[in-house]
Amino acid sequence: MRYRFVTCDVFTDRPFGGNQLAVLPDAEGLDTARMQAIAAEFNYSETTFVLPPEDPAHLARVRIFTPRAELPFAGHPTVGTALVLAWAGRTPSNGSFVLEEGAGPVPVTIGLLDEAPASAEFAAPAPPEHGEPLAATPLATALGLGESEIVAAHGLPCIASCGTPFLLAELASLDALARARLGAGSDLPEIAATGLFLFTRVTGDATVDLRARMFAPAHGIPEDPATGSAAAALAGFLAGRPDLPEGWHAWRIAQGVEMGRPSLIEARVRRQGGRVAEVRIGGRAVPVMEGTIEVGR
Repeated sequence: MRYRFVTCDVFTDRPFGGNQLAVLPDAEGLDTARMQAIAAEFNYSETTFVLPPEDPAHLARVRIFTPRAELPFAGHPTVGTALVLAWAGRTPSNGSFVLEEGAGPVPVTIGLLDEAPASAEFAAPAPPEHGEPLAATPLATALGLGESEIVAAHGLPCIASCGTPFLLAELASLDALARARLGAGSDLPEIAATGLFLFTRVTGDATVDLRARMFAPAHGIPEDPATGSAAAALAGFLAGRPDLPEGWHAWRIAQGVEMGRPSLIEARVRRQGGRVAEVRIGGRAVPVMEGTIEVGR
């Protein structure tokens, strides 16, 4: 049996940048094992499968797979899947709808450029949360960095989440970010997180606020060029500082530069009543390929 697929590059405005995504927009009939096999075949950081919604008020149910496992929520698959459906004329005319993901309902808004769908922004499906600070020494050793290059302050490093957990670590310089390495054989202690999200405030670029890299070797992702769910976790963590005023706060996050696939993630967070009330992640995407994949019965 054949299933149609579309690939796109997400968190970029040009092909061959950003993060690759494969979308099967009509995935009814595929079981979990076949979905996992298809995701391994594409071998992108994620592949999504669009199914009828469980709640008729929502647009669709979306299952997200890395080459090795299913995820409850992920950022670039949400943006890319939403835009693939919008390009096909399957989204409401007002551009707002809800996708059902494993972590919960995800509200999405489509942005237009020259009257055509060009960007998408979603609200994280879960409120931000984070754990206690972790020791910097094992992390520095695993990354091949000096301990002083890990910023051990303001609650970091720690595990944080907005639907998918990541180990967040701030680095002291752009040079440290470029030199960091994390392989499948790393001696990083076991952590209950999808991956390791490194960032620095020293960007060397006045147009972005943060530079980042993400490693998830346990999921078959040596490095990811754009990770919206990790950006959501980071933005939610940064906006949790009690000294921040009420209202919206925003960060422009560059990722994938070291991989030759530059990406731009727009993160914004609303504080209300002394807490984080909403985390939103947005960005562009462009179509790249489409075709069919043969799936055995």
